[in-house]
Amino acid sequence: MNVKGTLMKAVNISKSFGKIQALKNVDFQISYGEIVGLVGDNGAGKSTLVKILSGVYQPDEGEIFFEGKKVSLSSPAIARNLGIETVYQDGALIPLMSIWRNFFLGKEILNRKFFVKTLDKKRMKEECASYLGSIGIRPLSLDKEVAILSGGERQAVSIGRAMYFKAKLIFLDEPTAALSIREAERVLQFISEVRKAGISIVFITHNIYHVYTVADRFVILERGKKIGEFNKEEVTPEYIMDIIRSGRVK
Repeated sequence: MNVKGTLMKAVNISKSFGKIQALKNVDFQISYGEIVGLVGDNGAGKSTLVKILSGVYQPDEGEIFFEGKKVSLSSPAIARNLGIETVYQDGALIPLMSIWRNFFLGKEILNRKFFVKTLDKKRMKEECASYLGSIGIRPLSLDKEVAILSGGERQAVSIGRAMYFKAKLIFLDEPTAALSIREAERVLQFISEVRKAGISIVFITHNIYHVYTVADRFVILERGKKIGEFNKEEVTPEYIMDIIRSGRVK
């Protein structure tokens, strides 16, 4: 157990879809302010585990604890209320909507006058500009559509949004996939800054070299089972890739 204390702990997680065993007796935990690389080949069970830990799926067996309390993550809304956010590869942003509208999507700030509620556009723009600027993101105009942003900028906006709404744990699903070398480096730098804010991150990826630069620990899945767990100083990127290729720890 990390000396910082455990934020989330999942014990004996199993999940089947019909006759397909997606996860079998998987234990997983992450500490406060830690970055864990969740890696494995296609079909290893990474996505299923993340969806269980973020409330999309419910496990057939197992228990989940968050901040020391047993929890039932029966929906993504319940997970978000606890401070668990997921940022998908495409950022889950609406391309034809402005940056500030995407930033507050589903959590809009409202003006209340008598019995009428309207969007407080001025405050949302000010809050969005101020917060994104404070973490080093300065888009040309918040009124511009998200479609004009690069892949790296979209990832940064999505992660920044999760931080603004007080996320304690962020799942990043292939955050550097399909990005240029420069964009990927910028996103990795941003991820390191997120950790400094005390936020825990689970980094799901196929790119071992990317996750290796920022992760503290690695969890390796193979066909629904956890086959390896290592601190960064115990392994090299090549050793992790060899385990994934062979499907076993040598």
